[in-house]
Amino acid sequence: MKPTPPKDPRDERLAAALRENLKRRKAQVRAKEKVPKPPENKENPGG
Repeated sequence: MKPTPPKDPRDERLAAALRENLKRRKAQVRAKEKVPKPPENKENPGG
């Protein structure tokens, strides 16, 4: 069941922005899962 679409133009923009934000965050999580973590260097952690 989908909620009724917002009638106020401001609400429509907000809803669109939230959808785009969610898509972007999901894409970032998927990208992070694909990248293997670099090995940790315990001898020189600060650089």
